[in-house]
Amino acid sequence: MTQSTADQQATAAHRLPTIHDIDTRPIAVTPAQGTDLDPIWAAVVPETRARGNDIHLPISLAYAERLCAAYPGANSLLVRVAILLHDTGWAHVDEERIYSEGFTGNWRTAEIRFEHERQGCEVARRVLPGLGYDAEFIERVVAIIDGHDTRIESNSLEDSLVRDADRLWRFDHVGIATASTWFGLDPATYCDRLAREIVPELLTEAGYRMALADLERSNALLKTAVLR
Repeated sequence: MTQSTADQQATAAHRLPTIHDIDTRPIAVTPAQGTDLDPIWAAVVPETRARGNDIHLPISLAYAERLCAAYPGANSLLVRVAILLHDTGWAHVDEERIYSEGFTGNWRTAEIRFEHERQGCEVARRVLPGLGYDAEFIERVVAIIDGHDTRIESNSLEDSLVRDADRLWRFDHVGIATASTWFGLDPATYCDRLAREIVPELLTEAGYRMALADLERSNALLKTAVLR
């Protein structure tokens, strides 16, 4: 299922435009570049073992770097560090509650989601000072992590890029395979849900175009037209 033309037009007004090139190729062809964030990765290895973070976080970082290329006015270091750390708080909450509360019912406002944001802020405040990041930068990272799932509005360009990168991984076939099981959905139903609920949430033109390209590829690859 894809958005109708009317739906696309209705939800486009809020998206941040860009005059720069938008890379809509499969994300696997452009993994995150450089090694400057490796000390942070090394510091949060235990946090990557919760809720598929060792898949979600690296892929989301790759999307974040693409978004930064499309919006060069953003502070790319802030975006990259924030997306790397944004879901580390899942490792510090009750795992059973992650799935029983965080992916069922009114999951967007589940207390467990607020809790993982708070815990993610604490991870950032714990690991970043010793790696040479100053207090002002750390608090900007924390401001993005705090509310990335539960806060309705975006507070900055960098916040918007992190939010879109967090969502974009879901449209790749790896994200679909991982996240559809969290919600107890088959891939076709999950792809329908992405088109219906997540595409309208995207805040940038670049994120929107990446999502549609990925979703089209994933639907074709997973044969969702017939496997439903």
